[in-house]
Amino acid sequence: MAIPRHTLPLLLYPFLLLIFSPQSFQQNQNIDPSDLEALLSIKNTLTELSPTSPFFSTWNLTAPDPCSSFSGVTCSLHRVTILSLGIYSFKLAGSLPTSISALTELTQLILSPGIVTGSIPPQLGQLTKLRVISLPNNRLTGTIPTSFSSLINLHTLDLSHNQLAGSIPPSLTELPNLKVLILASNSLTGYLPENVSAPLLHLDLKNNQLEGPLPTSMPSSLRYLSLSQNRMWGPLTNGFESLSELVFLDLSMNQLSGPIPAQLFFRPTLSSLFLQRNNLTGGLPRMANNKESSSYGPGSIVDLSHNFLSGELSTVFDGVESLFLNNNRLIGRVPEEYVKSVCSGSTRTLYLQQNYFTGISLEMGMVLPDSASLCLAYNCMVPPASMMTCPDSAGERLSRPVAQCSVFNRGSDKG
Repeated sequence: MAIPRHTLPLLLYPFLLLIFSPQSFQQNQNIDPSDLEALLSIKNTLTELSPTSPFFSTWNLTAPDPCSSFSGVTCSLHRVTILSLGIYSFKLAGSLPTSISALTELTQLILSPGIVTGSIPPQLGQLTKLRVISLPNNRLTGTIPTSFSSLINLHTLDLSHNQLAGSIPPSLTELPNLKVLILASNSLTGYLPENVSAPLLHLDLKNNQLEGPLPTSMPSSLRYLSLSQNRMWGPLTNGFESLSELVFLDLSMNQLSGPIPAQLFFRPTLSSLFLQRNNLTGGLPRMANNKESSSYGPGSIVDLSHNFLSGELSTVFDGVESLFLNNNRLIGRVPEEYVKSVCSGSTRTLYLQQNYFTGISLEMGMVLPDSASLCLAYNCMVPPASMMTCPDSAGERLSRPVAQCSVFNRGSDKG
């Protein structure tokens, strides 16, 4: 018996439904079905801020191969291994869904700067293959999940420039493979973890509300350390003796006190030292019969300004490219080596203003390089104004009142 033509679609409907059902569609994709479901959930919780060229425009069910066509998605053996949300400067809003935890083969989670809000899903701690978590420059709130202590393969964690609060989980600095930890510019509070045993190369915690003393020991592998703009107090501990690889150290704008450890001035690797705006006291070390050599040379910068350093200036900073010793209590004559260094161009910035120096070897007719910035204002001498390039904060007065100078330079060379 012939089947009426108008009944064919009805008879074929169950067969077509079977072919094009979501389950069969996913099976035809070159991606694990659970990963595809997680990606579509992520798409539903995030919104593009650039409608003219939306990031998620390639994330659709008609894509023959999501692994190769979805922007920011990289796969291996049909599983998502790298997820870069908002790459190529696409800004996203919304929140991070817990469904990311379904991507169990994920090794890298990267979120471009945007206005993503909400907390960091603690379920990320289940993704034990993660090596990189980078979520900077958004508006994430809440605390750093303690579940991150399970991420034994984590190499890089960057949560900087968000609105995270609470303390740093102690287990975070004990991860066995963590090399880069960047938590700068949040609202983190509390003391630093006592045990920093992770093999860190880069530790950046600046611009938070951390307090307390510095750790007594830190990993010898550290090359970059910044704790500036916090509420750290106490002395600069001897923990720096073990930091033989340190290149960059910034402890500025805290409440640190006491003397500066001499070993910081003789590190062969250290080229950037920022200790300004603390309560540091004591003098500067002297070179020991030319047997020691300063660690600073071309490209180096040292800023010890706005402290309470006293005594005479040694030649330990000779050759530093940018040297800021202003706003201290240094006395005596400025060593001739610094003048030669400025004249030769090896030192480009030398700020010595607002101290109690009594003299400097600047001869009449001496010409400084155009690139040089020299400031000697408000000391116990009358330097030639024509040779100085001072910031506005140095003030207009060239010399201190005589009464102040007699107190601080009693017994020193008045030259």
